[in-house]
Amino acid sequence: MQPWRKLAPALGISMGLLVSGPATAQDTLRIAVVGPTTGPVTQYGDMVREGVDTAVEQINAAGGVLGLKLETFKVDDACEPKQGPVAANRVINEKIHFVVGPVCSGASIAAASVYNDEGVVMVTPSATAPALTDRKNFDFIFRTIGRDDQQGPAAARYIIDKVKPSKVAVLHDKQSYGQGIATAVKAGLDEAKIPVVLFEGLNAGDSDYSAVITKLKANGVDFVYFGGYHPEMGLLLRQAAEQGLKARFMGPEGVGNPDINAIAGDAVEGMLLTLPADFAHNPANAAVVKAFADKKRDGSGAFQLPAYTAVQVIAEAVKGANSTDPTKVAAYLHAHSFDTPIGKVAWNKQGDLTDFAFDIYAWHKDGSKTAQK
Repeated sequence: MQPWRKLAPALGISMGLLVSGPATAQDTLRIAVVGPTTGPVTQYGDMVREGVDTAVEQINAAGGVLGLKLETFKVDDACEPKQGPVAANRVINEKIHFVVGPVCSGASIAAASVYNDEGVVMVTPSATAPALTDRKNFDFIFRTIGRDDQQGPAAARYIIDKVKPSKVAVLHDKQSYGQGIATAVKAGLDEAKIPVVLFEGLNAGDSDYSAVITKLKANGVDFVYFGGYHPEMGLLLRQAAEQGLKARFMGPEGVGNPDINAIAGDAVEGMLLTLPADFAHNPANAAVVKAFADKKRDGSGAFQLPAYTAVQVIAEAVKGANSTDPTKVAAYLHAHSFDTPIGKVAWNKQGDLTDFAFDIYAWHKDGSKTAQK
């Protein structure tokens, strides 16, 4: 399926801004793309921008929306919560009414009230923390990815049914995303009476987790779940191997970054993780995946096709509402479902998807991953 046929007659970081294209405001529909272009997790921002750029190119090639060409306005928030409102206010000052992002949960939570209060439609393709949408009257906030309380139970079920560990440690990075998903995993394990002998936070950005590894060994842990991102997971894996800890590790989609291989080395082999279903291998998405490949982009990452979908649903809602008024577009999104590369999407009153699939993968030291049954 080609989604765009229907559109023709689918850290203390300084903020970096990039506006693409020479078109004027009168003949464009501007979409802000908010996420990290600096900081330790810029790769996730790259994934989102690849998805956005591919969708924008396809929509524009098909004639745009309501006679308007899409134009992106890219803002760096470094995935920092304190930068979330700063980035949001830059978007507001530009009089932009549609946002794809923010990328990270902490920044999204911090920015969402600004967007919602100002009537800006925000669609995040990657922020999974439930706290983002667990607030009343947030009519302008949407996701094109599942929540941690969908992802966490998927991980917990796999641990319970397939791994069957004796003693589990659940660690997190003390941030909204990491702690939230770790809490969801622990709740599933507790319900199944799987012994969680350690539930503890560590400091993101530290370079030495040997004290944590020592504690894991002292507690006889044979399985570790870590809620957080790849820099910390990579260090945990490497230092666990160096200290002779014989335990398997698992994390959320935030650890699924090729850069983890350089950090962890051979110790990354067999790391388990949850990821969105592999939409790129769906035959229905062949044309979209080719559009990525034609621009030397990777359509198979965790966030590329959810980001593509975020642009698609904004564009289709503008067309369906026959208006660029964000209030009308938000109402149209709430009232309709859309056929997209991530499947048929629809939202509940909170702006969460009514359904989203997370699968389990094993990560390999050559950078590949294998689906687990």
